[in-house]
Amino acid sequence: MVFPEAQDLTADDRNEASSPKTHIVKASHGYAFEVKKGKHFRIVDLYGEQVVDFAAWVSRTNLIQKLSMSYSRYHLSGVQPAVGECLWTNTDEPMLRVVDDTVKVHDMTFMSCNPEFYQKKGAPKHHRSCATNIAEVMKDYGMGSYLEVTDPFNIFQNTPNYSLKPLGSSKPGDYIEFEALMDCVCAASCCPYVSQPEHA
Repeated sequence: MVFPEAQDLTADDRNEASSPKTHIVKASHGYAFEVKKGKHFRIVDLYGEQVVDFAAWVSRTNLIQKLSMSYSRYHLSGVQPAVGECLWTNTDEPMLRVVDDTVKVHDMTFMSCNPEFYQKKGAPKHHRSCATNIAEVMKDYGMGSYLEVTDPFNIFQNTPNYSLKPLGSSKPGDYIEFEALMDCVCAASCCPYVSQPEHA
């Protein structure tokens, strides 16, 4: 679930709606949304222990400028961002600032799984994946294939030292909140992998 913070809405926005805009992402599916510079949004775990693959692109750059885990790892010395720290773009600019985080356990190392990965794991052919979920919701923004999906920021995923651990980090209602430092398009996927305890 994602929404901009009420205090960041303009007076005109408040006249149009008395509460923040909310969207509940269907299990094993994705959602894309636009965020203006200076606005806040949250990603909330409704039921607990739900990994969310999160990706973002700078608006009006044809999906070329995007959130980069490699640049983020460099600036954060390889550790996940603390409150007040940023995720960075592939043009070496701060893109999203963490302003609140009730979990503080996330991952910047693992990929968005795709159909080929699941087939090798023995999953059925129709098994959904985070890469296809993100590509599906980003189609209207010009994405043509799940192979174009950038490495994600895996929210609520517990992976110390590159090892997948059973979850237990996020509880119902937990969230991470960001401030956009530039206009961007974001995509979130509720991880559909249910064959291992790291995923909900």
